[in-house]
Amino acid sequence: MQARILDNGVVRATNSPADVAKAHEAGLVLWVDLETRTPELDRLLAETFKIHSLTIEDIWASRLLPKLDDFDGYLYILVHALDHSSSARDPKPLELDIVLSATFVITHDSSGCVAEQVQANAERLERALAKGTGWLVHAIVDLVVDRYLPLLDEFDDQIEKLEKEVVQKAGTPEGTPVLERIFAIKRSLQALRRFTIHQREILLRLSRREFDEIPVDAAPFFRDVYDHFVRVTDLAESYRELASGALEAYLSVQSNRMNEIMKTLTLVSTVMLPLTFIAGVYGMNFKNMPELEWTYGYPYALALMVVVGTAFAIWFRRKRWL
Repeated sequence: MQARILDNGVVRATNSPADVAKAHEAGLVLWVDLETRTPELDRLLAETFKIHSLTIEDIWASRLLPKLDDFDGYLYILVHALDHSSSARDPKPLELDIVLSATFVITHDSSGCVAEQVQANAERLERALAKGTGWLVHAIVDLVVDRYLPLLDEFDDQIEKLEKEVVQKAGTPEGTPVLERIFAIKRSLQALRRFTIHQREILLRLSRREFDEIPVDAAPFFRDVYDHFVRVTDLAESYRELASGALEAYLSVQSNRMNEIMKTLTLVSTVMLPLTFIAGVYGMNFKNMPELEWTYGYPYALALMVVVGTAFAIWFRRKRWL
């Protein structure tokens, strides 16, 4: 556990549950970032902060979808950030639990990276705690939304590359890896959409200030965070449509190339058909065929095949089939 306490205008750090309990009893504004679950921390949450047992279970459990619960005395918010190791092929949601009250904020994420980034800016942290807990939650949620933007930029680059490779490699032996990447990006975007669409509704409720824990003067800033996240969800949906379009384009290009191959093979077969007919006629072993005894019969048959084949090729060329 890492705690930050605003004491006489100065933020001090502590990891002592007793110190945190004393500061809470004194009515000081504080932020508690939880790490590993222990019986001592559970008692601190239940007895000192009066957190409901269901909320305590939600804090330590892993959930795939965002959540927002309004309890007597505090607001429980569950949102998802993105882990630093996330990529377009593997977006890794990072669960962030937030308990917001008038005098305290409790957070928990498995990696601790969100809290670290907020704590790294000591001046902003002190200013947020001085203005109130709602402003600290705004700073945290704002950071959560900002972590989506690099991943969306990566999706943009990946889809642009895929669109070029689809035209070049679809229907060739090199096309299979391209198809696999298209499906991988579609799965990633679908997973991203699954929790962002719910998270957008949570941020909308916060921006509308449906809860007393959100300060009046902070509402415009929460609306700004909501607007940014709407852009995130819109881009994710747009990229999902582009990925579906890339898949359709791949199948279309593959079909066109297959049609070209079949067309070429059909034309070759059409040219060979009269040649096969000529060879079949002169291959019949009848005694009354004068060409069989003719000295120039063999060269004549070959020349006839060449003339017929050339005539067919010229005709196909004029029809623009070749």
